Amino acid sequence: MNITGNTVLITGGASGIGLGLAEAFIREGNEVLICGRTESNLEQARARFPQLHTFTCDIAGEEGRKYLFDRVAAYYGNINILVNNAGIQNVIDFTTGHAQLLEGESEIDTNLVAPIYLSARFIPLLLERKEAAIINVSSQLAFVPLAFLPVYCATKAAVHSFTLSLRHQLRATSIKVFELMPPRVDTDLGKGPQRDKGHIPPAISVGQVVETTMNALKSDKFEILVGSANELLSMLKKDPDDLFKIMNGG
Repeated sequence: MNITGNTVLITGGASGIGLGLAEAFIREGNEVLICGRTESNLEQARARFPQLHTFTCDIAGEEGRKYLFDRVAAYYGNINILVNNAGIQNVIDFTTGHAQLLEGESEIDTNLVAPIYLSARFIPLLLERKEAAIINVSSQLAFVPLAFLPVYCATKAAVHSFTLSLRHQLRATSIKVFELMPPRVDTDLGKGPQRDKGHIPPAISVGQVVETTMNALKSDKFEILVGSANELLSMLKKDPDDLFKIMNGG
């Protein structure tokens, strides 16, 4: 895929992997749009990269998703790359009851419902472009979950399944469907005391994720495994039950 001269929308683009990808796409000569929930984070992103176009919205809600699509379609109708990157991650313990259920619902809406909705809405616009792409960010945890992140891991498994189906449905069109499957990354999302339980490889840098992703896009490598995700999938084929125990500390 040509990674120059595109119009790119990145959800959750004000920090972490999203901001790293935004920087890389800007460097390659693309017009880049990002959205996020927090205006101050978006302002900091614009201060670093004045070329950015930003939208403040919470895509966990239908109103925020609709606002984002309507604004982008009205003013940047030439969009040809959608990066479904926004995600949230909550430690949830179901043995304590259902009090944390609302956090789980927010994860489902942000991590799964939003990518499905935005893909469905933007596909008609993307089909008008000679070359287009949808990049869904899942996780290595789509394949081997961490028990203390039950809803997060479930949403990422669903994103993986959705991406496979979407790629098949769009195989004869101009839209290429990629899936980015990073391991633990050194961002705010992956920090917290419980995230050091079990046998979890050290976090890798955003730069490593971005470099691998951009190279994969250039070569049309649709499944993008980064760092220890490659090793994990190899181990998964040998003994999935044992790998789950290792990841979760027995």
